[in-house]
Amino acid sequence: MDDLFRHPDAARPGGPAAARRPASTGATPYTAQDIEVLEGLEPVRRRPGMYIGGTDERALHHLVAEVLDNSMDEAVAGHATTIDVRLDADNRVVITDNGRGIPVDPHPRYPDTSALEVILTVLHSGGKFGGGAYKVSGGLHGVGLSVVNALAEDLTVTVTRDRVQWTQRYGRGRPLTALERADAPASRRGTTIAFRPDTEIFGPRARFRPATLFRMARSKAYLFRGVRIRWQCDPALLEDGDTTPARAELHFPNGLRDYLEATLNGTPLLGAGIFAGAADLADDRGRVEWALCWPEAGEAFLRSYCNTVPTPEGGTHETGLRNALLRGLRGYAEMAGHRKGGQLTAEDVMGGARGMLSLFLREPQFQGQTKEKLSSAEATRLVEQAMRDHLDHWLSADPEGAGRLLTAALERAEERQRRKQAKDLSRKSATKRLRLPGKLTDCTRSVAQGTELFIVEGDSAGGSAKQARARDTQAVLPLRGKILNVAAASADKLRANQELSDLVEALGCGIRDRYDDDALRYDKIIIMTDADVDGAHIAALLMTFFYREMPRLIENGHLYLAQPPLYRLSQGGTVVYARDEAHKDEVMATVLTGRGKVDVSRFKGLGEMPPAQLKDTTMDPKRRVLLRVVVPGQGTEEDREEARDTAGLVERLMGRKAETRFAFIQENAKFVEELDV
Repeated sequence: MDDLFRHPDAARPGGPAAARRPASTGATPYTAQDIEVLEGLEPVRRRPGMYIGGTDERALHHLVAEVLDNSMDEAVAGHATTIDVRLDADNRVVITDNGRGIPVDPHPRYPDTSALEVILTVLHSGGKFGGGAYKVSGGLHGVGLSVVNALAEDLTVTVTRDRVQWTQRYGRGRPLTALERADAPASRRGTTIAFRPDTEIFGPRARFRPATLFRMARSKAYLFRGVRIRWQCDPALLEDGDTTPARAELHFPNGLRDYLEATLNGTPLLGAGIFAGAADLADDRGRVEWALCWPEAGEAFLRSYCNTVPTPEGGTHETGLRNALLRGLRGYAEMAGHRKGGQLTAEDVMGGARGMLSLFLREPQFQGQTKEKLSSAEATRLVEQAMRDHLDHWLSADPEGAGRLLTAALERAEERQRRKQAKDLSRKSATKRLRLPGKLTDCTRSVAQGTELFIVEGDSAGGSAKQARARDTQAVLPLRGKILNVAAASADKLRANQELSDLVEALGCGIRDRYDDDALRYDKIIIMTDADVDGAHIAALLMTFFYREMPRLIENGHLYLAQPPLYRLSQGGTVVYARDEAHKDEVMATVLTGRGKVDVSRFKGLGEMPPAQLKDTTMDPKRRVLLRVVVPGQGTEEDREEARDTAGLVERLMGRKAETRFAFIQENAKFVEELDV
């Protein structure tokens, strides 16, 4: 225990602990000579991962980002309008801006050294700590340019200001020349940094990629509409198939909106166009710009930046944007009378969206030197407050587009709840070990091949079907009256509906994206309802359920409609059955042509049909007639058009909007000759 709590003098040669130390412990000696003090830029060269995240390709390109960020800071501050980015054949990057130029006068703390050399050779030096030279900036820690210098095989800096051009060369962080002076035209000003990465750090094969640097330069031009970036690359560096231009001038007057429009390339939008804007932050803390849209198809993304620095891991500014969108759309839903709007989450609102967010913030806080995530707590509140009024005005200006956007968000919310329901049901099934619904009368065959599940309405019909079935292959599941219309119901109602939960559990195959055809417990699913208007309605509700929740079950040919008779006709010893009125007339004209009175009886329902008759007419595979339910394929354009028409018809007749059903009735009422009520 004494070794764990040494006397302070123990480390000193000859101190009190020395007399008690064993003559030889066999351990490696550890003395003051083992304590290194790294000076200048040596810590960067020893541990580059601490400053740029590693020595891989991503870290290599981060060097360019650090230099480009400095030029962008000059542009955002209003001192630069043009930035040149050039990649030479020898893997040298040259970045020039027409800003104020790095100061070259002696530094107050180091009178014999220029401020330029201090910035390039001393960590945590720069003009962005106090906020006097820059209100907002991407460089915050005073290590960017010095780190690049430390990790560059050679670096040349040229500063032009006050009609004088100053040049100095460096190698691996150390000055190789003094600051050299030359005359310059009065119209010229700014800073040029030319450097080549050190192969001792990044390896002999480390090369800048033109495509990566071009995307970096283009993103900066999108982020600040007041800058013009001129890109140039040696054509020899462009490989076959590389679409990166050798030269380009990047300037986007509409900023982030221009970027989104370029990614859309004509793709139609779901909501009310592009939501783009800019606003000052409260308390004079900075400014935020944004552009969002909801395309009908394609990749969804949210790309965020703080002071033009990418934040790929997001952060508090993204949280502010999500909060603004969520609360704004919830408020619009409440105003429009959509009670389910309160169930929306940020994921529902952002689902399918493409977004760009650019925040300019004073003294932001990042996680790590590479600044991949913003951690400034106040950014959430500032961004949300700045965006809310703009969002409310945007939604109110286009009620139709806002309604489409809200409908899509509500559908995503219901889909999310359905997935949760399916997950819960799957977990329940795993723990229940196929404890099937109590009303299900299962067949005895253990494999699905050749088996059938009859879905019938009510216990009375279920009782008859159970007596008429073939126990080996036929199962019966009675439902209680008309099931829920899933096309018009919320996910909450669907999840709470016991009849549909029983049906899903009986089938065992899951719903939506969790559907597994191999897990389906029956070969045929047969909807067997009464041959009247109510029975047809129940059949339509069940088909809607399968079409919406288990479309692949229909596509794979598992769903059928039974054809029970509506009439029983007898003449003498002859008994025949008719499915409907037209079939009855046909039977009387072609089959019952003998003498004698024809007795006609109408079945009030399957429950009143004797089991023997139900078996002979509807359930016996040798005598029955089944109609297979099909949906249009997706092979040809005609198939796809038919599929769209089918989806539209289902939505029109079974969806939430009662007015569309009413219009359909008005359009088709004139064709009705007889009404069965």
